[in-house]
Amino acid sequence: MTTISSTIGYPYIGENREWKRALEAFWSEKIQEEELVQTMKELRLSYLQKQKEAGIDVIPVGDFTFYDRVLDTAVMFGMVPERYNWQGGQVPLTTYFSMARGNKEAVASEMTKWFDTNYHYIVPEYGQRKLALTENKPLSAYREAKEALGIEGKPVLIGPYTFLKLSKGYEDHEIPAFLLQLLPLYEQIVKELAAEGVHWVQIEEPILSTSITRDEMKTVQEIYSQLKKAVPEVKIMLQTYFDAVEWYEEAITLPVEGIGLDFVHGGEANLKNLRTFGFPKDKHLGAGLIDGRNIWRADLGAKLNIADELLHFVSADKLCIQPSCNLQHVPVSLKSETKLEEALRGALAFADEKLLEIQIITKGINESRASVLGEIEESADACKRLADLPERNRADVDSEIGALGNGDSSRNLPYAERKIAQQAAFSLPLLPTTTIGSFPQTPEVRKTRTKWRKGELTDVQYEEFINENIREWVGIQEEIGLDVFVHGEFERTDMVEYFGEKLDGFVFTEKAWVVSYGSRCVKPPIIYGDVAFVEPMTVKESVYAQSLTDKPMKGMLTGPVTILNWSFVRDDVSWETVANQLALAIRKEVEALEAAGITMIQVDEPALREGLPLKRNEWNNYLDWAVKAFRIATASVKETTQIHTHMCYCDFNQFIDSISALDADVISIETSRSHGELVHAFNDYHYDKGIGLGVYDIHSPRVPSVDEMAAIIEKGLEVLSPEQFWVNPDCGLKTRKHAETVASLTNMTAAAKRVREQLSVTQS
Repeated sequence: MTTISSTIGYPYIGENREWKRALEAFWSEKIQEEELVQTMKELRLSYLQKQKEAGIDVIPVGDFTFYDRVLDTAVMFGMVPERYNWQGGQVPLTTYFSMARGNKEAVASEMTKWFDTNYHYIVPEYGQRKLALTENKPLSAYREAKEALGIEGKPVLIGPYTFLKLSKGYEDHEIPAFLLQLLPLYEQIVKELAAEGVHWVQIEEPILSTSITRDEMKTVQEIYSQLKKAVPEVKIMLQTYFDAVEWYEEAITLPVEGIGLDFVHGGEANLKNLRTFGFPKDKHLGAGLIDGRNIWRADLGAKLNIADELLHFVSADKLCIQPSCNLQHVPVSLKSETKLEEALRGALAFADEKLLEIQIITKGINESRASVLGEIEESADACKRLADLPERNRADVDSEIGALGNGDSSRNLPYAERKIAQQAAFSLPLLPTTTIGSFPQTPEVRKTRTKWRKGELTDVQYEEFINENIREWVGIQEEIGLDVFVHGEFERTDMVEYFGEKLDGFVFTEKAWVVSYGSRCVKPPIIYGDVAFVEPMTVKESVYAQSLTDKPMKGMLTGPVTILNWSFVRDDVSWETVANQLALAIRKEVEALEAAGITMIQVDEPALREGLPLKRNEWNNYLDWAVKAFRIATASVKETTQIHTHMCYCDFNQFIDSISALDADVISIETSRSHGELVHAFNDYHYDKGIGLGVYDIHSPRVPSVDEMAAIIEKGLEVLSPEQFWVNPDCGLKTRKHAETVASLTNMTAAAKRVREQLSVTQS
């Protein structure tokens, strides 16, 4: 009886971001579609070959994407909104990318977070169009792998209930009609896979790890009963991840041949369920033992201990060792990281190293623990060397955290009184206009930064280059007529990386990239030690920018919870502890800005929502410490200093009371892709602070009209007072080009001016 190894999915980015470069070359018309398709095929096959060479027994196929797997599923089912003028048949790449990025005629589809990760997916839109299978993508992927590499792959699909729950455009009473269209398409896909001789199909239902209701679980039971009845010959591995299954007893009795469980995130709860309720003898267990979301090396001895316990509930030939989730959430390979301190490098494992860890555990089960004793001891030594680093054991940081009191997270005056003082200080008009922080980072900016990092430019030369860009964009903001300025962040590579490089407790990699959305790749810093402030990080650029204008200049910082969520975080202390360390460091920077005369300070928390646990009963605890961390970072300023924050795509109505509890004077949030749906949250909740509803989508190159943005402002004013309403883009403008940025901001300012004048007439 042999235990096998598998993966759930592999990073599609490429070791050197080849995937990103191909996409962007196509979008900029440097290559044609044929070359893009061929390049993507070569990359896709190389990833499969790498897993094959690593000895993985069951390799997933169909996990590769040109942009986003949820979008892939939507177009496969013909869920293409009418505004893209699709005429049926296989969806062309031009339409596919228009849904993701928008075009001159149509806005992009909404984008939001993939569960509690930093990955963003394109939200499918259920509409009047009848669903139909436009292409069997899993079948194509299976054939390609078998023909090109001789791999008997495991086709993967996002499950029907997860897909339904991630979609929009329907009411609860329309769910049966949606499923009546959706299920036959899943049946058709699986039938065609069966006809091709496929043995296993991975159907992913991460929604089962969220707080779904009992009635929702009954719907899942009905879905899989119908699917199994229609296609009894194919074995289904029902894959869950990111947390423990909510309805464990019901899940393990679903009519499928295998269940994949996460034994890393929610692992204790899944183990408790196994001990309490057991596991069906006739089912296979996909054991997610290797962390697919973080970069720390596994303690292989501890992982084998869990595997040994699992063998009490499932026979060895029905056990499959795998990562906890798709490996797309970690970088590709550690081999490119040549500059890390050995004690730290030795404690890391990226996707390729995790493949080896999976194989070691599998070998330890199939042969004996003794057969992998060397690897077990090596992993234990690596973990101990990391734990013993002095950077992880700073008494000064522990002392500061221990000294925190309730007063450290409260402003000196309530918002109503601060508002009066701030209006007197800034004298802003109704509907003040501003941006979120960054302006376009041109190739010249990136090349100059690289030269400086390589020592080809002096610090003085680099500073003058940054100042030149600041001067240019302060002038542009003056010409456009914005009310509150930003310096543009030209000195920053990334809103988290920049701060991590200037704080103690962080380390950075050379090529450890992951995908955030579309072709947008980030290189998350690693928080490996205790976080501490060293010296001012942003004061010089902000003060210089303020010297160029009489308009208010916002200081721009990243908040503690976002730095936490967008980093790879140490796993030996709680996230709350790390958040408080970060908050104290940011607090010192806020105080330094204020002392330098910058009295409008934005502390961005775009990732606050994504950190919410998947289980609703854990939300309050998370929000309590997350909100407290933000307040620790911002509460020590004077009443005349205005604190701003910014958040990205998410369902704010679910935790709007916590947003208010942040006690920021102004918050800016996204509404453009969701077409103003967020404003409905304010029908039931009286939000009394300043708020900017993003009036255009910065993720698309499309320039929206004055009319469009004015309509969004007017919709917001249906539920918000003009005295609290700010006008701004959805997010920072770093990824946009110069011309489209100026055009969009010019239209935005004109829209605000038009509505402002209308209000003036109405009020008079």
